[in-house]
Amino acid sequence: MTAQYQVHGDIAVITLSNPPVNGLGFATRLSIADGLSRANADPAVKALVLTGAGKAFSGGADIKEFGSPKALQEPNLLSVILALEHSAKPVVAAIHSVCMGGGLELALGCHYRIAAPGCSVALPEVKLGLIPGAGGTQRLPRVLGVEVALNMIVSGEAVKSEMLAMIPGQKLFDKMASSVETLAEEALALARSLADTRPLPLVRNLPCKHPQGDAYFQFARNMVKGMAKNFPAPPKCVDAVEAATKQKFDLGMAAERDIFVALMQTAESRALRHIFMAERAASKIPDVPSDTPQRLVKSVAVIGAGTMGGGIAMNFLHAGLPVVMLEMKQEALDRGVATIRKNYESQVKKGKLKADKYEQRMALLQTTLSYDDLGSADLVIEAVFEDIGVKETVFKQLDRVMKPGAILASNTSTLDVDKIASFTSRPQDVVGLHFFSPANVMKLLEVVRGAKTAKDVLATVMALAKTIRKTAVVSGVCDGFIGNRMVEQYGRQGGFLLDEGCTPEQVDRAIEKFGFAMGPFRMGDLAGNDIGWAIRKRRALEKPGMKYSKTADLLCEKGRFGQKTGAGWYDYVAGKRDAVPNAEVVQMIAAHRASLGITPRKISDDEIVQRLVYSLVNEAAHILEEGIASKAGDIDMVYLMGYGFPIYRGGPMNYADQVGLFNVVQSMGRFAQNPLDDAAFWQPAPLLARLAAEGRTFN
Repeated sequence: MTAQYQVHGDIAVITLSNPPVNGLGFATRLSIADGLSRANADPAVKALVLTGAGKAFSGGADIKEFGSPKALQEPNLLSVILALEHSAKPVVAAIHSVCMGGGLELALGCHYRIAAPGCSVALPEVKLGLIPGAGGTQRLPRVLGVEVALNMIVSGEAVKSEMLAMIPGQKLFDKMASSVETLAEEALALARSLADTRPLPLVRNLPCKHPQGDAYFQFARNMVKGMAKNFPAPPKCVDAVEAATKQKFDLGMAAERDIFVALMQTAESRALRHIFMAERAASKIPDVPSDTPQRLVKSVAVIGAGTMGGGIAMNFLHAGLPVVMLEMKQEALDRGVATIRKNYESQVKKGKLKADKYEQRMALLQTTLSYDDLGSADLVIEAVFEDIGVKETVFKQLDRVMKPGAILASNTSTLDVDKIASFTSRPQDVVGLHFFSPANVMKLLEVVRGAKTAKDVLATVMALAKTIRKTAVVSGVCDGFIGNRMVEQYGRQGGFLLDEGCTPEQVDRAIEKFGFAMGPFRMGDLAGNDIGWAIRKRRALEKPGMKYSKTADLLCEKGRFGQKTGAGWYDYVAGKRDAVPNAEVVQMIAAHRASLGITPRKISDDEIVQRLVYSLVNEAAHILEEGIASKAGDIDMVYLMGYGFPIYRGGPMNYADQVGLFNVVQSMGRFAQNPLDDAAFWQPAPLLARLAAEGRTFN
């Protein structure tokens, strides 16, 4: 059973019991309706309490049913709420911990509400490209006022119950409980005190107006339009709340439902719902059960105090874990600590971090020049120069000093983790933890699973990723893993486009208009063009047949490495990140094109976008087929969290599914006919070809 029914004297208690957040799946809805009928049929019962077991009242829809026909199966949530309203006996919602989405809508359908302090209250549907669909836009403005309710609905952010209880005139909570521990007792007492109250109050009967009317909603639309950009749901939230103020309740409900159903069909909502599911699925590893024992990680060591090492250390300091940071020279340590202090002091100045928290975090940081001081750490992460010889030196030292059972992690972005593991006598303890720069900000963490990495090591680092608020995605071992292996093909296409007639600005502008945070050339300038240069030199030895445009090499020969040198594909002014087109770079590209005898052609933005994005898709299909990634959603998470792929398109694999894999393959066939491109690369990966032929999708 996903809801329990008990009678305490003359009060019936219906307790939602569908962990982890008491999702309102079909079985739970049915149990609520049955409990409600049972209580109303029992003459000994005078009133009811509706609450949730465990760590939530209810988090809303059951994600196992999300978007499926079962979510609408009767009794659907609207029917359950209607049944609550029609109950002949008072129903008190006892809210605690989490009350979100359909859970809040359920509570608003009850006659009374009592809340424990510390409860997170929200209508987060906008984050899935939707509006609340069970009366949230119609009832919340009636209990909190139009402005507060609209702000909550448009943002989707949670607000603590005690903050909402302080709003003058609020009718969301009839009472605040003293604590979570006393909530049940106080809810029973409140229900008994209200048992004889008639008529029973309904939120739907409360007035809903805004004193400025049309002027306020026009102002709200202007504000939301500027913030929403490519997301259709936020402006529709305004429409739905306005309907609550201008129409009778049932008509407002009908308007809400029409908007909800229309948004469900949008590509943006489908993308956001895909992300919601993919992010949760990323933490699940097919052959590592959820109950796999984990190693205890109470302290961390970081090797390297540079940009990456310092950023990695900050993640663990945030989480309250002590960190010891190692460098070879005191000056390097001092610079690293100074950078960490500077980052924290900036947060303090902006009001994002309290001064005492800053001091607490810095107190957790120790530094050393000796490997011998690292031995007691439970996890060590190296963030040294990306060279296999340097890695070998580091891991041989770690093998010597680290205690048995310690996890040895490499922050490598491209190198062979199995080879790194072979430098130790304990390859089962070695794993790749590829953080993205800046490591204290970027959400993505690529967890690279070596051939001998132990399952308990994987389980531990995946759980630790949640502790430091990262989205972890597991990758197998290959050159570049998931993200950088794909981005190499993306960069190659960017180079071919320059050879054929584009400028860096045109390519960047087209893909940024598509929604990327930045195009390949701005991204190269940010990362450092010398990094790509080094990879291409290595490729020339390892894969001499690999075809590249020579323009990026010519740029690096001029010393134009990007933002760090003030000059790359673009020029940069000190202290600013604005990319200023450079005429000499454009001339260099034109001269190289002429030396190859290429006549430039006009290339459309559509072709630019397709070649860049479909190059990601085709390489990703190879990655899936090889088992480097276990599912398409993992690849989407890598690109959404680490490479600036537009959120509202759901990642490269979801986007390809939306376009249609048949259409993707057809486009690739055209690109293969281009003599200046790489025809061999545009042969569809076997998995992609098979799915397209069968009319199927990646996800």
